Amino acid sequence: MFGTHYRLERKAIGLVLGIIAVSSIGGLVEIAPLFTIHQTVEDAADMRLYTPLELAGRNIYIREGCYACHSQMIRTLSDEVERYGPYSLAVESKYDHPMLWGSKRTGPDLARIGEKYSDEWHVAHLTNPRDVVPESVMPAYAWLNRTPLRIDDLGLHLKAQRDVGVPYTDDMIVHATADAFGQATPDTPASEELVKRYGKATHVQSFGGASGNLTEMDALVAYLQILGHLTDAAHRPVASKGE
Repeated sequence: MFGTHYRLERKAIGLVLGIIAVSSIGGLVEIAPLFTIHQTVEDAADMRLYTPLELAGRNIYIREGCYACHSQMIRTLSDEVERYGPYSLAVESKYDHPMLWGSKRTGPDLARIGEKYSDEWHVAHLTNPRDVVPESVMPAYAWLNRTPLRIDDLGLHLKAQRDVGVPYTDDMIVHATADAFGQATPDTPASEELVKRYGKATHVQSFGGASGNLTEMDALVAYLQILGHLTDAAHRPVASKGE
């Protein structure tokens, strides 16, 4: 075996062809399944889109590197399912660009953290994690509560998402700024218009912040509260998941 390799090393063209052949094996293993992606990824009729506020929160989550310590992928191992809930389905990340799967966990998996805790708990936890989890090693993000959320460019964010396949409509893009404000201000005309565009399942609440004063904390909490609730596919009986 080694003799063949040594002889191959002395022939540049042969070595290059060998490298290409070996690399192609890995490429085929990774690329070939993508040709059947429409057959392997489940459809979910109730799949909803991130609202502009939730998308802004997701951008902050990525910006602050939260994904480095918290995965969003519950594996099929029994102990993970018992701790975190039903294992993650591909369809649940259908509109995630980029997706935030992984297995690195300094902190717990967050795939189903939505609605597990109150908005106030999340605000307290992000402000100073030790106040609610004494043994936490998570850094504090108190400044998020003092940092105004930029919402004037949210339409561009939605448009960029549409360019990679997320079905945002022109109406959603045009009203992105108003919809972000409306989601955090219940019982207002803006919140009613938001629900018309994104559906009755949309979370409309203050997210622990001051009404009328959107902060990055509001956006991040809005995002955390929707994790695991974009679709109920994972909670349905196996036989009906494809319905």
